[in-house]
Amino acid sequence: MVSTRTICIIFVAYFRETSMSWFSVTRHVSRNFLQCIFFLCACLSSTAAMAQGISAAEHLLFETNHMQGIRVPSTLTYSYRKEAAAEDGFEDQVQIDISRINPDNTVATTTRFLSGDRQVPIPAIEEAHGNPAVLGFLERDIVEMKRLTGGASSYFRKRIRLALADARDLRPVRFRYAGREVQGQEVSIQPYLNDPMRQRFPEYEHKSYVFVFSPELPGGLYQISSSSADPAKKEKSGIVETLTLIREQPSGKK
Repeated sequence: MVSTRTICIIFVAYFRETSMSWFSVTRHVSRNFLQCIFFLCACLSSTAAMAQGISAAEHLLFETNHMQGIRVPSTLTYSYRKEAAAEDGFEDQVQIDISRINPDNTVATTTRFLSGDRQVPIPAIEEAHGNPAVLGFLERDIVEMKRLTGGASSYFRKRIRLALADARDLRPVRFRYAGREVQGQEVSIQPYLNDPMRQRFPEYEHKSYVFVFSPELPGGLYQISSSSADPAKKEKSGIVETLTLIREQPSGKK
């Protein structure tokens, strides 16, 4: 019998070559494989990288079971804030409803990622082990870069995949959540800094992404932020977007 990890590695190899949207993939596969695909297809880029093994960043973001600490049906709520120099910002929320805890420590999830015209469609998942907010953030980010520049989604997606495949180090961090100090790990990437094609999109040359996780938190994910602000400019520039866990609420409680 083929192990779950072997199946995941096969999908890793495949999705390092594909340019399909992370969410469109989930509409064409069986639910038995959905959790593996949904959380691994996003970040992988080449057969050569596959030979080096999965990076520490990829393992943290896409192979770790972030849901294993959830014991009862709950709702995870994240704040979402966008600040921009050239267009309006906004504040909104992301909600992940966990309706069932499975025997294998996966969970059934339904996600509302933002609201109204900004909403990112995320499929319901019967056996989720990763946090849907991760790929919701990244997919929205890619759609926005395409809207603002006319660039190809596949190009932006590939640069993020390559950067995560090269991210071998995790930085220990401490932060406060719900009035207590929490220990976690941080991954930082700059996908376009050394990109040979960065002159096509100079506004993203210094764009950075920071991911903060902790096994002490429900859903594992504390925060994701992206910033295209130019550090050389004193005035406000670029776009900064931040997703932050603000509460976990057991189902049925108000």
